[in-house]
Amino acid sequence: MPLGKITAKDFPKKFVWGVATSAYQTEGAFDKHGKKNSIWDTFTNDKKFTKGNGNIATDFYTKYEEDILKIKALNLGAFRFSLSWSRIFPDGIGEPNKKGVKFYHKVIDCCLKNEIEPWVTLYHWDLPQVLENEGGWTNREVLNWFTYFAEFCTKEYGTKVKKWMVLNEPMSFVGLGYFMGIHAPGRRGLGNFLPAAHHATLCQSIGGRIIRKNVEEASVGTTFSCSVVKPKNFFRRHVGAAKRLDALLNRFFIEPALGLGYPTDEIPGLKKIEKYFELGDQDLMKFDFDFIGIQYYFRIVAQYSLFPPLLFANQIAAEKRNAKINNMGMEIYPKGLMKMLEKYSAYENVKQIYITESGQCFDEEILNGEIDDQNRIKYFQKTFKICKKAIKKGIKLKGYFIWTLVDNFEWADGIKPRFGIIYNDFISQKRTLKKSAYWLKSFLKK
Repeated sequence: MPLGKITAKDFPKKFVWGVATSAYQTEGAFDKHGKKNSIWDTFTNDKKFTKGNGNIATDFYTKYEEDILKIKALNLGAFRFSLSWSRIFPDGIGEPNKKGVKFYHKVIDCCLKNEIEPWVTLYHWDLPQVLENEGGWTNREVLNWFTYFAEFCTKEYGTKVKKWMVLNEPMSFVGLGYFMGIHAPGRRGLGNFLPAAHHATLCQSIGGRIIRKNVEEASVGTTFSCSVVKPKNFFRRHVGAAKRLDALLNRFFIEPALGLGYPTDEIPGLKKIEKYFELGDQDLMKFDFDFIGIQYYFRIVAQYSLFPPLLFANQIAAEKRNAKINNMGMEIYPKGLMKMLEKYSAYENVKQIYITESGQCFDEEILNGEIDDQNRIKYFQKTFKICKKAIKKGIKLKGYFIWTLVDNFEWADGIKPRFGIIYNDFISQKRTLKKSAYWLKSFLKK
């Protein structure tokens, strides 16, 4: 079948086609109606950070109806978004902020009114700053803070929302935020990473239990970042480096939930994480999720390195390998998606898989009133075809969420990376559909 001829009709009838966003990257209104700072508000408003901030972002806080109507117009059936913890609980716990709570009711009701199914992510990286001041994810008390937040949200919205995800990409927010320091809250070192990682692992399963307890007929999942990891060559030390990177990036958070523990087989130094265990943690880490979400963007080529210690591996930059890259310098490698689907479906207790994020970013501008993003269209054509093949092979793939709807604030990279199928003018907040949006609408034609 030629790539251009594939349509949604080639997929199972109940296959979910959606679009994914996050609160901090889109909402703006960072200090409106009772909301207080998250770690990302603090991080990006520091004068040392030079790539802007999400104070306005895409102004989804006031333009949510317009954007949800665009989702409907593009024939998408599901909208994945996250709840801003500091909008609902400005002080982390305590009294909920009524206007913040009401905002998400309005978003959910707008989705339902327009026959768009809401898929809610409980935590997409925006911890309230007041909790970070108490140690954030490195403080075991985060288990109680997260329980408080999850209990409230599931009881408040659970009669309307049945599809829930606990965490978004824990390896990203822990690794980049508490080890490398390039994401909020900007902490570095193994002494921050290990406790934060263990507490996130526990909260992943705690959140799953809370959703299942409070939401009747809930479908409970969580999401994992993933990358194909290849060795530089087949010398033993580079092969070993690739296995260690794979264990860290692709196995670290899913295997404890499956009852397999942390992947210390490949990274013996990870046993240091046991310093943060308390009695019962081995069982508390486990949870039988209804589905997992995988979020695929790029391939990694690994080589042996003395740094960082413990891992003794690093990546070879895609541009140094003359690979095809997006404007974040990541390799564009669509066929790696099949390898990730095969990898995760091979786990015995993985029941269903959704691609909860995938997409690409490019340098784009409006020319003659159009944004001709053929590169993005080709990426979707290739990955959609891979999804169809995966289903034929028996992989229980149930849906695909495009990242993202509208060009947004892309974390530490600011507004330069444009992942949206809709172009955003960040000054006027005017939305313009890209050619990929029109292509998608035709692909999903009912």
